[in-house]
Amino acid sequence: MDNKKSNQNIDRRDFFKKAAASVTAIAGTSLISSNARADDPAIMKHVPWGQTWGDPVTKDRYGVPSKYEHNVLRRNTALLASGNYRASIAVTPIQESMGIITPNGLFFSRSHGGTAHVDPNQYRLMIHGLVEKPIVLTLEQLKKYPSVTRTHFIECPANGGQEWRGPQFNSVQFAKGFMSSAEWTGVYLKTILADLGLKKEALWMLAEGSDNSEMGRTIPVDKVLDDAMLVWGQNGEALRPEQGYPVRILLPGWEGNLCVKWLKRLEFATEPWYCKEETSKYTDLKPTGKAIQHFYANEVNSTVTSPSPEIDWTSLKDGDIVEIEGLAWSGMGTITGVDLSFDGGRNYVEAKLKGLVLPKSWTRWSYIHTYKKGERLLLTSRAMDDAGYIQPTIDQEVSVMGVEAVYHRNAVETWEVTQSGQVNHVEIRTMKEVKDA
Repeated sequence: MDNKKSNQNIDRRDFFKKAAASVTAIAGTSLISSNARADDPAIMKHVPWGQTWGDPVTKDRYGVPSKYEHNVLRRNTALLASGNYRASIAVTPIQESMGIITPNGLFFSRSHGGTAHVDPNQYRLMIHGLVEKPIVLTLEQLKKYPSVTRTHFIECPANGGQEWRGPQFNSVQFAKGFMSSAEWTGVYLKTILADLGLKKEALWMLAEGSDNSEMGRTIPVDKVLDDAMLVWGQNGEALRPEQGYPVRILLPGWEGNLCVKWLKRLEFATEPWYCKEETSKYTDLKPTGKAIQHFYANEVNSTVTSPSPEIDWTSLKDGDIVEIEGLAWSGMGTITGVDLSFDGGRNYVEAKLKGLVLPKSWTRWSYIHTYKKGERLLLTSRAMDDAGYIQPTIDQEVSVMGVEAVYHRNAVETWEVTQSGQVNHVEIRTMKEVKDA
């Protein structure tokens, strides 16, 4: 018996030696760099978790992530809070995102008076104003309308807004994590209005929430009758409280602030309401001293998510083949292409779009790169959409908006990969600076 075990161990070691040699032989053309050892304990010995009982299926009736994924969290900072964390934001770790769907537990959260906890049995939605048949709906009645499921991103218009004067956070999560993407289930608002009857003079709709802040935003009827949804489902389950449970409005591609949560009232009228959040807030100051108001769609945008300050290249070796990844999105339509620059925008190559490419949704892209140890890179991505828009340079955007704006910043951004493989958030303002860098 002992001799048999000994022979099995020799055979096993011989197999892994050969396997390691095979991996090494193809490392020059593979994404895998071989660090295999024939006596690697993780291969040669029984792993601890394979020698004990696992948890019963009755544990964690609602599943939780692995304890080893403890660093994949929404994050917050006092710099983005108005004195407390009720009027604040928790941002998504987009550097850890896979595909184009954000798990509900990582979906970015923005509130103006804290998260409301609504009793669905007491939930009521009033629809009134310039409609033929004003109505108050319970949640059960609302769900009787024909439902649809669509995949769209939601982005705070202040995503990247802290960077108008230059990078403030050496982190892709804080620089671009004010957004997430999900599969939404609900009813098109136009379906309900076809039932209630919308008067022809109705040009605007007020959406109002039932939370502490009673968030109110004015929405053009054209958008309402296009693709506006009342949603109660997110990624196959009910909305979570921080996402507006039990019902929020979804305006695909438009400012996240317009997608009012904990929705309680829709009113139709001939004029906009000029609410606080569309006068003193969510407007952009131009160099002339005038502010832009009523601009809604989030423009074409993109970012590199890997490498990033959170996922650097310090462990790579010279000649390693690595996949550069990122996200692109547009509130105007569908992403048609993404270019990637290694020199801060002087020259571009075409990246590959990956997976599903859907309108007003995240689109994942990548580029396969051979790493050269000691080489400094300036990675810049540039996205295009089917509405004909191309991401502007910082100089192009600033020439129109100046640097006093807060919202709708969609200029290209640059991530420096240092000679040691560390990653920094930098800004390229002119082509001269690119040359000098």
